[in-house]
Order: sequence, then C-alpha cells, then structure tokens
Amino acid sequence: MKCPGQDSQYWKPGAIFNVKCPECGTEVEFFKDDTTRKCSKCGHRFLNPQLDFGCASYCQYAEQCIGDLPPELLAQKEDLLKDRVAIEMKRYLRQDFKRIGHASRVARYAEQIGREESGNLAVILCAAYLYNIGIKAAEEKHQSSAPEYRGKEGPPVAREILNKLGAKEALIDEVCDIIGHHNHPDNDETINFKSVHDADQLASLEERQKEDPANAEKLTDIIEKSFLTDSGRRIGEKKLLE
Repeated sequence: MKCPGQDSQYWKPGAIFNVKCPECGTEVEFFKDDTTRKCSKCGHRFLNPQLDFGCASYCQYAEQCIGDLPPELLAQKEDLLKDRVAIEMKRYLRQDFKRIGHASRVARYAEQIGREESGNLAVILCAAYLYNIGIKAAEEKHQSSAPEYRGKEGPPVAREILNKLGAKEALIDEVCDIIGHHNHPDNDETINFKSVHDADQLASLEERQKEDPANAEKLTDIIEKSFLTDSGRRIGEKKLLE
C-alpha cells in the first residue's frame, strides 16, 4: 500500500504548484512530493518550500517513500526525531511529572552544551530525554532506583522507543551506550556523552539548590570536579554562582 500522503489519488487542489527560482526568478513547477527541482533556465536546484516532512521523522517506510533525501532534510528529520522522543518519554512516564520535568530540563541544558561543544544534537537530545528512562523498570524489578539498575534497565526501553520511531541503528546504539553508563564516565568519552552527563549535573544541582542550598565554595568545588565540558562548567557557574 502506498502512503496516502504520497499517493496522487488522494491529492487535493494545490498539490502541483509553481515556485520562483531563488537564483533567477523563473517559475519552476513542483509536485507536492518533490524534494527538489532544478530550474530549467539557470540550472539551480533548490528545495521544495512546501514539502510536508513531519511523518518522515518517525515512519519506518520514509526512505522507501521519499527516497534519497538532501542533507538539509536529513538534518530536519533528525531534529523532528527528538521531538517525537520527547513525546514518547512523556507517554512512558505517564503521570510522573517530576521526572518528566527533570528530563525536559536535562534536554534543554544538553542542547545548549551540545551546540557550544559541536556535538551531534540528534544523539545528544535523544539520550537526554531517555537517559533516565530505566528508572521505572528498575523500581518495578529491583525495588530500587540506584544508578546500576537504571543503567541496566534503561537501554532496552530506549531501544524499543527509538526502533518504534524508525531511528537509525547507529544512533540507537550510541544513545543506549550513553544511557547504560552515564553515571560512570570513562576517560575517553565522546562529546555527546559529556554533553548529556553535564546537562544532568546541571539539572540535578539546580533542583538540589532549591531544596537544600549549598554555599558558593561547595558549589565551586562540585562544578570544578564533576563537569566534563568547558561549556557545562561555564553554564554551571553562571546559573548557580552568579
């Protein structure tokens, strides 16, 4: 069965339209499922400005349906994936609003650190939303939320979610690796791992400060010893010490 979004028998008026070439202004005809078209006058190839790409971020048949995608749309696909992961995380944790809020804060810090450290934001944000996803299974199976149990139970849950959303195997493997040992960093961790680790440190320290504030000297020592990136330390100092 062909995807209704790409099957022309389901198309409505406006599915075929003209767009001006951004280089020379010549009218170029687009079909709604074209990813790019080349201008017949100047030869410039450009993206379809009306392409609906939302379903491709999670549909397992996206590559067969849309075909080879240009780099701009692949980046958009990965960006949309993290939004779907956030939704699935909330569905999985259901009414556990405290942990949902914590994961969301970790993701916000992870995105900031990841950008500054030039990490892979698709990996970083998926791992940030899912890094603690094993806590529910840990409490059910082991009656404990200790890091060793979260690290054990988290990867299978994360893998199931990411497979469901059609993520690439390499991304899934890296995200699961981060989840499996994010509380026990090695000496040669990737910038993706470090970004998630420091984001968790920031979110946890921020929450702890609201409940049981530590003095500036103690916070300075924690920031210096616990953070793995320069960006994490800088954000920690600005957020917690200024």
